Amino acid sequence: MANQAEAPLLSNRDDEFDETYLPNDVDAENAAAGEHQTDGRLGPFVWLLTLSACISGLLFGYDTGVISATLVSIGTSLSGRELTSLDKSVVTSCTSLFALVASPLASLLADGFGRRPVILLADLLFVVGALVQSFSASVSYMVLGRSIVGAGVGAASFVTPLYVCLITTIAELAPAAHRGRLVTMNNLSITFGQVVAYIIGWIFTEVSDPSTGWRWLVGLGAVPAFLQCALLIFMPETPRWLVKAGKSSEAWSIIQKTQGAGLAAGHVVDAILKDIEIEVREEHSSGGKNSNSWRTTWKELLAVPKNRRALTIACSLQALQQLCGFNSLMYFSATIFSILGFSVPTLTSLSVAATNFLFTVAALLLIDRIGRRRILLYSIPFMVLGLFLSAFGFTSVKLRPEPSEAAPKPPATEPPSQLAAATILASIMFYVAAYAIGLGTVPWMQSELFPLNVRSLGSGLSTATNWLANFIIGLTFLPLMDSLTPTWTFVLYGLICVAGWFVVWAIYPETAGLTLEEATGLLEHGWGVR
Repeated sequence: MANQAEAPLLSNRDDEFDETYLPNDVDAENAAAGEHQTDGRLGPFVWLLTLSACISGLLFGYDTGVISATLVSIGTSLSGRELTSLDKSVVTSCTSLFALVASPLASLLADGFGRRPVILLADLLFVVGALVQSFSASVSYMVLGRSIVGAGVGAASFVTPLYVCLITTIAELAPAAHRGRLVTMNNLSITFGQVVAYIIGWIFTEVSDPSTGWRWLVGLGAVPAFLQCALLIFMPETPRWLVKAGKSSEAWSIIQKTQGAGLAAGHVVDAILKDIEIEVREEHSSGGKNSNSWRTTWKELLAVPKNRRALTIACSLQALQQLCGFNSLMYFSATIFSILGFSVPTLTSLSVAATNFLFTVAALLLIDRIGRRRILLYSIPFMVLGLFLSAFGFTSVKLRPEPSEAAPKPPATEPPSQLAAATILASIMFYVAAYAIGLGTVPWMQSELFPLNVRSLGSGLSTATNWLANFIIGLTFLPLMDSLTPTWTFVLYGLICVAGWFVVWAIYPETAGLTLEEATGLLEHGWGVR
Protein backbone atom coordinates (compact mmCIF):
# COMPACT_ATOMS: atom_id res chain seq x y z
CA MET A 1 0.00 0.00 0.00
CA ALA A 2 1.16 3.55 -0.70
CA ASN A 3 2.78 5.46 2.11
CA GLN A 4 2.83 9.20 2.74
CA ALA A 5 5.97 9.77 0.71
CA GLU A 6 4.26 8.16 -2.27
CA ALA A 7 1.04 10.18 -1.85
CA PRO A 8 0.14 11.51 -5.29
CA LEU A 9 -1.08 14.99 -6.00
CA LEU A 10 -4.15 14.06 -7.97
CA SER A 11 -4.95 17.43 -9.50
CA ASN A 12 -3.67 16.33 -12.88
CA ARG A 13 -4.70 12.68 -12.68
CA ASP A 14 -7.84 11.85 -14.59
CA ASP A 15 -7.10 8.20 -15.30
CA GLU A 16 -9.33 5.44 -14.00
CA PHE A 17 -8.07 2.98 -11.44
CA ASP A 18 -6.57 -0.29 -12.62
CA GLU A 19 -8.95 -2.91 -11.33
CA THR A 20 -6.22 -5.53 -11.29
CA TYR A 21 -4.88 -3.90 -8.16
CA LEU A 22 -8.21 -4.41 -6.38
CA PRO A 23 -8.78 -7.51 -4.24
CA ASN A 24 -11.46 -9.99 -5.25
CA ASP A 25 -14.01 -8.76 -2.70
CA VAL A 26 -13.88 -5.18 -3.95
CA ASP A 27 -16.11 -4.28 -6.85
CA ALA A 28 -13.84 -2.63 -9.41
CA GLU A 29 -16.71 -0.96 -11.18
CA ASN A 30 -17.86 0.72 -7.96
CA ALA A 31 -14.34 1.91 -7.29
CA ALA A 32 -14.06 3.40 -10.75
CA ALA A 33 -17.44 5.07 -10.34
CA GLY A 34 -16.31 6.70 -7.12
CA GLU A 35 -18.29 4.52 -4.71
CA HIS A 36 -15.45 4.18 -2.25
CA GLN A 37 -15.88 1.16 -0.04
CA THR A 38 -13.69 -0.31 2.66
CA ASP A 39 -14.37 -3.10 5.11
CA GLY A 40 -16.69 -0.75 7.02
CA ARG A 41 -14.71 -0.79 10.25
CA LEU A 42 -13.70 2.42 11.95
CA GLY A 43 -10.17 2.65 13.27
CA PRO A 44 -9.08 4.12 16.61
CA PHE A 45 -7.87 7.28 14.88
CA VAL A 46 -11.42 8.11 13.74
CA TRP A 47 -12.78 7.56 17.23
CA LEU A 48 -10.04 9.73 18.73
CA LEU A 49 -10.93 12.49 16.28
CA THR A 50 -14.59 12.21 17.22
CA LEU A 51 -13.79 12.20 20.95
CA SER A 52 -11.61 15.29 20.76
CA ALA A 53 -14.24 17.20 18.77
CA CYS A 54 -17.15 16.04 20.90
CA ILE A 55 -15.79 17.65 24.04
CA SER A 56 -17.48 20.75 22.59
CA GLY A 57 -20.75 18.89 22.97
CA LEU A 58 -19.92 18.08 26.57
CA LEU A 59 -19.23 21.77 27.20
CA PHE A 60 -22.57 22.73 25.68
CA GLY A 61 -24.37 20.06 27.70
CA TYR A 62 -22.65 21.12 30.91
CA ASP A 63 -23.60 24.73 30.31
CA THR A 64 -27.23 23.75 29.65
CA GLY A 65 -27.47 21.66 32.81
CA VAL A 66 -25.50 23.92 35.08
CA ILE A 67 -27.89 26.87 34.80
CA SER A 68 -30.77 24.75 36.10
CA ALA A 69 -29.06 24.09 39.44
CA THR A 70 -27.60 27.59 39.58
CA LEU A 71 -30.98 29.34 39.32
CA VAL A 72 -32.41 27.54 42.36
CA SER A 73 -29.33 28.01 44.54
CA ILE A 74 -28.06 31.47 43.68
CA GLY A 75 -30.30 33.13 46.27
CA THR A 76 -29.34 36.76 46.88
CA SER A 77 -25.72 36.37 45.73
CA LEU A 78 -26.29 38.61 42.69
CA SER A 79 -27.19 42.28 43.24
CA GLY A 80 -28.25 41.51 46.83
CA ARG A 81 -31.77 40.27 46.00
CA GLU A 82 -33.74 37.26 44.83
CA LEU A 83 -33.83 36.77 41.08
CA THR A 84 -37.09 37.63 39.35
CA SER A 85 -38.55 35.63 36.45
CA LEU A 86 -37.18 38.28 34.09
CA ASP A 87 -33.70 37.99 35.64
CA LYS A 88 -33.74 34.21 35.23
CA SER A 89 -35.01 34.45 31.66
CA VAL A 90 -32.35 36.98 30.61
CA VAL A 91 -29.51 35.11 32.34
CA THR A 92 -30.61 31.92 30.60
CA SER A 93 -31.48 33.23 27.14
CA CYS A 94 -28.47 35.54 26.64
CA THR A 95 -26.36 32.45 26.03
CA SER A 96 -28.57 31.46 23.10
CA LEU A 97 -28.62 35.02 21.75
CA PHE A 98 -24.84 35.23 21.53
CA ALA A 99 -24.67 31.69 20.17
CA LEU A 100 -27.02 32.90 17.44
CA VAL A 101 -24.63 35.75 16.60
CA ALA A 102 -21.53 33.56 16.77
CA SER A 103 -22.61 30.58 14.67
CA PRO A 104 -22.76 32.43 11.29
CA LEU A 105 -19.45 34.13 12.10
CA ALA A 106 -18.02 30.70 12.85
CA SER A 107 -19.01 29.69 9.32
CA LEU A 108 -16.84 32.46 7.88
CA LEU A 109 -13.92 31.72 10.19
CA ALA A 110 -14.12 27.98 9.51
CA ASP A 111 -13.84 28.52 5.77
CA GLY A 112 -11.05 31.08 6.12
CA PHE A 113 -8.87 29.53 8.83
CA GLY A 114 -10.04 25.93 9.14
CA ARG A 115 -12.36 24.02 11.45
CA ARG A 116 -9.83 23.23 14.17
CA PRO A 117 -8.77 26.84 14.97
CA VAL A 118 -12.43 27.82 15.43
CA ILE A 119 -12.92 25.03 17.98
CA LEU A 120 -9.82 26.26 19.83
CA LEU A 121 -11.26 29.80 19.84
CA ALA A 122 -14.50 28.42 21.25
CA ASP A 123 -12.51 26.79 24.06
CA LEU A 124 -10.95 30.13 24.95
CA LEU A 125 -14.41 31.72 25.14
CA PHE A 126 -15.63 28.88 27.36
CA VAL A 127 -12.76 29.45 29.80
CA VAL A 128 -13.18 33.24 29.98
CA GLY A 129 -16.96 33.00 30.28
CA ALA A 130 -16.79 30.40 33.05
CA LEU A 131 -14.39 32.55 35.08
CA VAL A 132 -16.50 35.70 34.65
CA GLN A 133 -19.58 33.82 35.86
CA SER A 134 -17.83 32.36 38.89
CA PHE A 135 -16.67 35.81 40.09
CA SER A 136 -19.92 37.65 39.29
CA ALA A 137 -21.38 39.91 41.99
CA SER A 138 -24.33 41.27 40.01
CA VAL A 139 -26.90 40.13 37.49
CA SER A 140 -25.16 42.23 34.81
CA TYR A 141 -21.82 40.45 35.23
CA MET A 142 -23.57 37.09 35.25
CA VAL A 143 -25.23 38.02 31.95
CA LEU A 144 -21.81 39.03 30.58
CA GLY A 145 -20.26 35.70 31.53
CA ARG A 146 -23.18 33.75 30.11
CA SER A 147 -22.95 35.77 26.89
CA ILE A 148 -19.24 34.98 26.45
CA VAL A 149 -19.97 31.29 26.99
CA GLY A 150 -22.81 31.63 24.49
CA ALA A 151 -20.40 32.87 21.83
CA GLY A 152 -18.24 29.81 22.47
CA VAL A 153 -21.25 27.50 22.37
CA GLY A 154 -22.42 29.04 19.08
CA ALA A 155 -19.04 28.59 17.41
CA ALA A 156 -18.65 25.06 18.72
CA SER A 157 -22.21 23.99 17.88
CA PHE A 158 -21.63 24.89 14.23
CA VAL A 159 -18.04 23.76 13.74
CA THR A 160 -17.97 20.57 15.82
CA PRO A 161 -20.63 18.59 13.90
CA LEU A 162 -19.08 19.87 10.67
CA TYR A 163 -15.59 18.86 11.85
CA VAL A 164 -16.79 15.38 12.83
CA CYS A 165 -18.82 15.06 9.64
CA LEU A 166 -16.03 16.20 7.31
CA ILE A 167 -13.48 14.03 9.09
CA THR A 168 -15.65 10.92 9.07
CA THR A 169 -18.32 10.99 6.35
CA ILE A 170 -18.37 9.06 3.08
CA ALA A 171 -17.76 12.14 0.93
CA GLU A 172 -14.32 12.42 2.44
CA LEU A 173 -13.72 9.41 4.61
CA ALA A 174 -15.88 6.77 6.29
CA PRO A 175 -18.63 4.38 5.21
CA ALA A 176 -22.14 5.85 4.97
CA ALA A 177 -23.41 3.18 7.35
CA HIS A 178 -21.52 4.88 10.19
CA ARG A 179 -22.30 8.53 9.40
CA GLY A 180 -25.36 8.91 11.62
CA ARG A 181 -23.69 7.05 14.47
CA LEU A 182 -20.58 9.23 14.42
CA VAL A 183 -22.47 12.52 14.28
CA THR A 184 -24.76 11.23 17.06
CA MET A 185 -21.65 10.91 19.22
CA ASN A 186 -21.69 14.70 19.50
CA ASN A 187 -25.28 14.59 20.79
CA LEU A 188 -24.31 11.86 23.21
CA SER A 189 -21.55 14.06 24.58
CA ILE A 190 -24.08 16.90 25.06
CA THR A 191 -26.40 14.71 27.10
CA PHE A 192 -23.47 13.32 29.09
CA GLY A 193 -22.43 16.89 29.87
CA GLN A 194 -25.93 17.56 31.18
CA VAL A 195 -25.75 14.52 33.46
CA VAL A 196 -22.37 15.66 34.79
CA ALA A 197 -23.75 19.15 35.39
CA TYR A 198 -26.72 17.86 37.39
CA ILE A 199 -24.53 15.58 39.50
CA ILE A 200 -22.05 18.36 40.26
CA GLY A 201 -24.96 20.76 40.76
CA TRP A 202 -26.45 18.47 43.37
CA ILE A 203 -23.10 18.16 45.15
CA PHE A 204 -22.36 21.88 45.25
CA THR A 205 -25.88 23.16 45.90
CA GLU A 206 -27.26 20.51 48.25
CA VAL A 207 -24.25 18.99 49.99
CA SER A 208 -21.97 22.03 50.24
CA ASP A 209 -22.79 25.67 51.00
CA PRO A 210 -25.15 26.76 48.20
CA SER A 211 -24.19 30.43 48.56
CA THR A 212 -20.71 29.65 47.21
CA GLY A 213 -21.27 26.25 45.62
CA TRP A 214 -22.88 27.72 42.51
CA ARG A 215 -19.67 29.67 41.80
CA TRP A 216 -17.65 26.47 41.70
CA LEU A 217 -20.40 24.92 39.62
CA VAL A 218 -20.17 27.47 36.79
CA GLY A 219 -16.37 27.81 37.07
CA LEU A 220 -15.77 24.11 36.47
CA GLY A 221 -16.98 24.60 32.90
CA ALA A 222 -13.43 25.73 32.07
CA VAL A 223 -11.96 22.26 32.75
CA PRO A 224 -13.25 20.40 29.64
CA ALA A 225 -12.19 23.36 27.49
CA PHE A 226 -8.60 22.98 28.69
CA LEU A 227 -8.77 19.24 27.96
CA GLN A 228 -10.03 19.81 24.42
CA CYS A 229 -7.26 22.32 23.73
CA ALA A 230 -4.69 19.71 24.74
CA LEU A 231 -6.22 17.07 22.46
CA LEU A 232 -6.77 19.33 19.45
CA ILE A 233 -3.12 20.33 19.36
CA PHE A 234 -2.44 16.83 18.03
CA MET A 235 -5.56 16.54 15.87
CA PRO A 236 -5.60 17.29 12.11
CA GLU A 237 -7.55 19.74 10.00
CA THR A 238 -10.26 18.39 7.69
CA PRO A 239 -9.04 17.05 4.32
CA ARG A 240 -11.25 19.35 2.26
CA TRP A 241 -9.91 22.50 3.92
CA LEU A 242 -6.34 21.26 3.43
CA VAL A 243 -7.01 20.68 -0.27
CA LYS A 244 -8.41 24.21 -0.58
CA ALA A 245 -5.24 25.49 1.12
CA GLY A 246 -3.04 23.65 -1.39
CA LYS A 247 -1.94 20.92 1.04
CA SER A 248 -3.13 17.81 -0.78
CA SER A 249 -0.32 15.61 0.56
CA GLU A 250 -1.39 16.33 4.15
CA ALA A 251 -5.00 15.61 3.21
CA TRP A 252 -3.92 12.28 1.67
CA SER A 253 -2.14 11.30 4.87
CA ILE A 254 -5.15 12.11 7.07
CA ILE A 255 -7.54 10.19 4.83
CA GLN A 256 -5.19 7.21 4.92
CA LYS A 257 -5.24 7.19 8.74
CA THR A 258 -9.01 7.21 8.86
CA GLN A 259 -9.33 4.40 6.31
CA GLY A 260 -7.00 2.08 8.17
CA ALA A 261 -4.88 -0.58 6.56
CA GLY A 262 -7.39 -2.42 4.37
CA LEU A 263 -6.18 -4.02 1.16
CA ALA A 264 -7.98 -1.44 -0.99
CA ALA A 265 -7.11 1.52 1.24
CA GLY A 266 -4.56 3.02 -1.16
CA HIS A 267 -7.03 3.12 -4.05
CA VAL A 268 -9.80 4.37 -1.75
CA VAL A 269 -7.61 7.19 -0.45
CA ASP A 270 -6.67 8.20 -3.99
CA ALA A 271 -10.30 8.14 -5.09
CA ILE A 272 -11.55 10.16 -2.15
CA LEU A 273 -8.84 12.78 -2.53
CA LYS A 274 -9.47 13.01 -6.25
CA ASP A 275 -13.19 13.64 -5.63
CA ILE A 276 -12.38 16.37 -3.11
CA GLU A 277 -9.96 18.07 -5.50
CA ILE A 278 -12.49 17.97 -8.34
CA GLU A 279 -15.17 19.58 -6.16
CA VAL A 280 -12.76 22.22 -4.86
CA ARG A 281 -11.71 23.06 -8.43
CA GLU A 282 -15.35 23.33 -9.48
CA GLU A 283 -16.06 25.61 -6.54
CA HIS A 284 -13.05 27.74 -7.39
CA SER A 285 -14.01 28.00 -11.06
CA SER A 286 -17.49 29.19 -10.08
CA GLY A 287 -16.05 32.03 -8.00
CA GLY A 288 -14.58 30.29 -4.98
CA LYS A 289 -11.67 32.70 -4.47
CA ASN A 290 -12.73 35.96 -6.02
CA SER A 291 -14.33 38.94 -4.33
CA ASN A 292 -17.82 37.70 -5.20
CA SER A 293 -17.39 34.23 -3.64
CA TRP A 294 -19.58 34.93 -0.62
CA ARG A 295 -22.31 36.41 -2.80
CA THR A 296 -21.97 33.48 -5.20
CA THR A 297 -22.40 30.97 -2.38
CA TRP A 298 -25.50 32.78 -1.12
CA LYS A 299 -26.91 32.80 -4.62
CA GLU A 300 -26.28 29.09 -5.09
CA LEU A 301 -27.84 28.29 -1.72
CA LEU A 302 -31.02 30.30 -2.29
CA ALA A 303 -31.46 30.12 -6.07
CA VAL A 304 -30.69 26.45 -6.77
CA PRO A 305 -33.89 24.49 -5.97
CA LYS A 306 -32.24 21.48 -4.32
CA ASN A 307 -30.11 23.73 -2.10
CA ARG A 308 -33.15 25.78 -1.15
CA ARG A 309 -35.05 22.62 -0.25
CA ALA A 310 -32.11 21.42 1.86
CA LEU A 311 -32.05 24.76 3.71
CA THR A 312 -35.81 24.59 4.31
CA ILE A 313 -35.58 21.08 5.76
CA ALA A 314 -32.53 21.82 7.92
CA CYS A 315 -33.94 25.07 9.34
CA SER A 316 -37.35 23.50 9.96
CA LEU A 317 -35.87 20.60 11.90
CA GLN A 318 -33.59 22.86 13.94
CA ALA A 319 -36.46 25.20 14.80
CA LEU A 320 -38.69 22.29 15.78
CA GLN A 321 -35.95 20.85 17.97
CA GLN A 322 -36.11 23.97 20.15
CA LEU A 323 -39.71 25.17 19.83
CA CYS A 324 -40.94 21.80 21.11
CA GLY A 325 -39.89 23.11 24.54
CA PHE A 326 -37.21 20.59 25.44
CA ASN A 327 -34.55 23.06 26.54
CA SER A 328 -37.05 24.84 28.77
CA LEU A 329 -36.89 21.64 30.84
CA MET A 330 -33.09 21.58 30.73
CA TYR A 331 -32.81 25.23 31.76
CA PHE A 332 -35.59 25.31 34.34
CA SER A 333 -36.14 21.69 35.43
CA ALA A 334 -34.90 22.38 38.97
CA THR A 335 -37.19 25.42 39.12
CA ILE A 336 -40.15 23.29 37.96
CA PHE A 337 -39.44 20.54 40.48
CA SER A 338 -39.09 23.04 43.31
CA ILE A 339 -42.57 24.33 42.40
CA LEU A 340 -43.86 20.76 42.49
CA GLY A 341 -42.60 20.37 46.06
CA PHE A 342 -39.68 17.99 45.55
CA SER A 343 -37.31 18.34 48.49
CA VAL A 344 -34.15 18.03 46.38
CA PRO A 345 -35.06 19.52 42.97
CA THR A 346 -31.52 19.30 41.56
CA LEU A 347 -31.40 15.57 42.26
CA THR A 348 -34.85 15.11 40.73
CA SER A 349 -33.61 16.94 37.64
CA LEU A 350 -30.87 14.33 37.36
CA SER A 351 -33.50 11.72 36.51
CA VAL A 352 -34.50 13.80 33.48
CA ALA A 353 -30.88 14.26 32.35
CA ALA A 354 -30.16 10.56 32.84
CA THR A 355 -33.20 9.64 30.72
CA ASN A 356 -31.97 11.97 28.01
CA PHE A 357 -28.53 10.36 28.08
CA LEU A 358 -29.74 6.76 28.03
CA PHE A 359 -32.09 7.28 25.11
CA THR A 360 -29.42 9.20 23.21
CA VAL A 361 -27.36 6.02 23.55
CA ALA A 362 -30.34 4.18 22.06
CA ALA A 363 -30.40 6.69 19.20
CA LEU A 364 -26.69 6.04 18.66
CA LEU A 365 -27.46 2.37 18.10
CA LEU A 366 -30.65 2.81 16.07
CA ILE A 367 -30.24 5.94 13.94
CA ASP A 368 -28.53 4.19 11.00
CA ARG A 369 -30.75 1.10 11.23
CA ILE A 370 -34.18 2.69 11.48
CA GLY A 371 -33.38 5.81 9.48
CA ARG A 372 -33.70 9.53 10.15
CA ARG A 373 -37.19 10.08 8.71
CA ARG A 374 -38.76 7.01 10.29
CA ILE A 375 -37.29 7.60 13.73
CA LEU A 376 -38.81 11.11 13.76
CA LEU A 377 -42.21 9.92 12.57
CA TYR A 378 -42.21 7.22 15.26
CA SER A 379 -40.96 9.33 18.18
CA ILE A 380 -42.73 12.71 17.83
CA PRO A 381 -46.22 11.28 18.68
CA PHE A 382 -44.80 10.01 21.97
CA MET A 383 -43.43 13.49 22.66
CA VAL A 384 -46.93 14.90 22.13
CA LEU A 385 -48.39 12.33 24.53
CA GLY A 386 -45.82 13.18 27.20
CA LEU A 387 -46.49 16.92 26.89
CA PHE A 388 -50.26 16.51 27.08
CA LEU A 389 -49.97 14.25 30.14
CA SER A 390 -47.71 16.86 31.79
CA ALA A 391 -50.27 19.54 30.98
CA PHE A 392 -52.96 17.43 32.64
CA GLY A 393 -50.81 16.99 35.73
CA PHE A 394 -50.23 20.74 35.99
CA THR A 395 -53.97 21.44 36.28
CA SER A 396 -53.65 21.03 40.06
CA VAL A 397 -50.51 23.18 40.41
CA LYS A 398 -50.56 26.81 41.54
CA LEU A 399 -47.49 28.93 40.83
CA ARG A 400 -45.87 30.95 43.57
CA PRO A 401 -46.02 34.74 43.06
CA GLU A 402 -42.94 36.20 41.40
CA PRO A 403 -40.49 37.85 43.88
CA SER A 404 -40.16 41.62 43.72
CA GLU A 405 -38.26 44.43 45.42
CA ALA A 406 -41.09 44.89 47.92
CA ALA A 407 -41.47 41.17 48.61
CA PRO A 408 -38.12 39.54 47.82
CA LYS A 409 -39.22 36.12 49.09
CA PRO A 410 -42.47 34.73 47.66
CA PRO A 411 -44.96 33.48 50.26
CA ALA A 412 -45.21 29.73 50.67
CA THR A 413 -48.08 27.96 48.95
CA GLU A 414 -49.57 24.53 49.44
CA PRO A 415 -47.63 22.08 47.24
CA PRO A 416 -49.52 19.93 44.71
CA SER A 417 -50.48 16.38 45.56
CA GLN A 418 -47.88 13.66 45.34
CA LEU A 419 -49.89 12.01 42.58
CA ALA A 420 -49.82 15.18 40.46
CA ALA A 421 -46.08 15.66 41.05
CA ALA A 422 -45.35 12.02 40.18
CA THR A 423 -47.54 12.23 37.06
CA ILE A 424 -45.70 15.31 35.83
CA LEU A 425 -42.26 13.79 36.52
CA ALA A 426 -43.13 10.54 34.74
CA SER A 427 -44.66 12.41 31.79
CA ILE A 428 -41.63 14.66 31.44
CA MET A 429 -39.30 11.66 31.47
CA PHE A 430 -41.47 9.97 28.83
CA TYR A 431 -41.33 13.10 26.68
CA VAL A 432 -37.56 13.43 27.12
CA ALA A 433 -37.00 9.79 26.13
CA ALA A 434 -38.93 10.26 22.89
CA TYR A 435 -37.13 13.54 22.19
CA ALA A 436 -33.67 12.05 22.74
CA ILE A 437 -34.18 9.12 20.41
CA GLY A 438 -35.41 11.28 17.53
CA LEU A 439 -35.65 15.05 17.48
CA GLY A 440 -32.68 15.53 19.78
CA THR A 441 -30.41 13.79 17.28
CA VAL A 442 -31.69 13.95 13.71
CA PRO A 443 -31.52 17.74 13.06
CA TRP A 444 -27.75 17.64 13.56
CA MET A 445 -27.49 15.43 10.48
CA GLN A 446 -28.13 18.66 8.56
CA SER A 447 -24.77 18.74 6.75
CA GLU A 448 -25.60 15.60 4.74
CA LEU A 449 -28.42 17.50 3.01
CA PHE A 450 -26.17 20.18 1.48
CA PRO A 451 -23.80 19.87 -1.49
CA LEU A 452 -20.20 20.52 -0.60
CA ASN A 453 -20.01 24.03 -2.09
CA VAL A 454 -22.81 25.38 0.15
CA ARG A 455 -22.42 23.06 3.14
CA SER A 456 -20.71 25.54 5.47
CA LEU A 457 -23.18 28.34 4.77
CA GLY A 458 -26.23 26.08 4.88
CA SER A 459 -25.14 24.43 8.11
CA GLY A 460 -24.34 27.83 9.62
CA LEU A 461 -27.79 29.24 8.80
CA SER A 462 -29.64 26.19 10.11
CA THR A 463 -27.57 26.21 13.30
CA ALA A 464 -28.38 29.91 13.70
CA THR A 465 -32.05 28.98 13.37
CA ASN A 466 -31.58 26.55 16.23
CA TRP A 467 -30.15 29.26 18.43
CA LEU A 468 -32.84 31.78 17.53
CA ALA A 469 -35.52 29.29 18.56
CA ASN A 470 -33.49 28.41 21.67
CA PHE A 471 -33.34 32.10 22.60
CA ILE A 472 -37.11 32.41 22.19
CA ILE A 473 -37.73 29.39 24.41
CA GLY A 474 -35.30 30.53 27.13
CA LEU A 475 -36.74 34.04 27.21
CA THR A 476 -40.43 33.13 27.11
CA PHE A 477 -40.82 29.93 29.17
CA LEU A 478 -41.19 31.47 32.63
CA PRO A 479 -43.37 34.38 31.38
CA LEU A 480 -45.59 31.83 29.60
CA MET A 481 -45.83 29.81 32.81
CA ASP A 482 -46.92 32.99 34.61
CA SER A 483 -49.39 34.23 32.00
CA LEU A 484 -50.76 31.09 30.30
CA THR A 485 -50.36 28.76 33.30
CA PRO A 486 -48.14 25.65 33.10
CA THR A 487 -50.99 23.58 31.65
CA TRP A 488 -51.47 25.72 28.55
CA THR A 489 -47.72 26.24 28.14
CA PHE A 490 -47.23 22.48 27.78
CA VAL A 491 -50.28 22.20 25.54
CA LEU A 492 -48.72 24.85 23.29
CA TYR A 493 -45.50 22.85 23.03
CA GLY A 494 -47.53 19.74 22.22
CA LEU A 495 -49.37 21.49 19.39
CA ILE A 496 -46.03 22.65 17.96
CA CYS A 497 -44.89 19.02 17.92
CA VAL A 498 -48.07 17.98 16.10
CA ALA A 499 -47.41 20.60 13.41
CA GLY A 500 -43.77 19.48 13.26
CA TRP A 501 -44.79 15.87 12.62
CA PHE A 502 -46.70 16.92 9.51
CA VAL A 503 -43.70 18.96 8.30
CA VAL A 504 -41.42 15.93 8.67
CA TRP A 505 -43.94 13.71 6.88
CA ALA A 506 -44.27 16.17 3.99
CA ILE A 507 -40.69 17.27 3.22
CA TYR A 508 -38.00 15.22 5.01
CA PRO A 509 -36.61 12.32 2.89
CA GLU A 510 -34.82 9.27 4.22
CA THR A 511 -31.02 9.64 3.91
CA ALA A 512 -29.77 6.71 6.00
CA GLY A 513 -27.25 4.52 4.18
CA LEU A 514 -26.77 6.97 1.31
CA THR A 515 -23.56 8.69 0.32
CA LEU A 516 -23.62 12.47 0.65
CA GLU A 517 -23.93 12.77 -3.12
CA GLU A 518 -26.93 10.43 -3.13
CA ALA A 519 -28.52 12.26 -0.20
CA THR A 520 -28.32 15.65 -1.89
CA GLY A 521 -29.54 14.05 -5.14
CA LEU A 522 -32.84 13.20 -3.43
CA LEU A 523 -33.73 16.90 -3.48
CA GLU A 524 -32.85 17.44 -7.12
CA HIS A 525 -36.41 17.34 -8.48
CA GLY A 526 -38.55 17.54 -5.34
CA TRP A 527 -38.56 16.67 -1.66
CA GLY A 528 -37.63 13.03 -2.27
CA VAL A 529 -40.02 11.62 0.34
CA ARG A 530 -41.72 9.14 -2.00
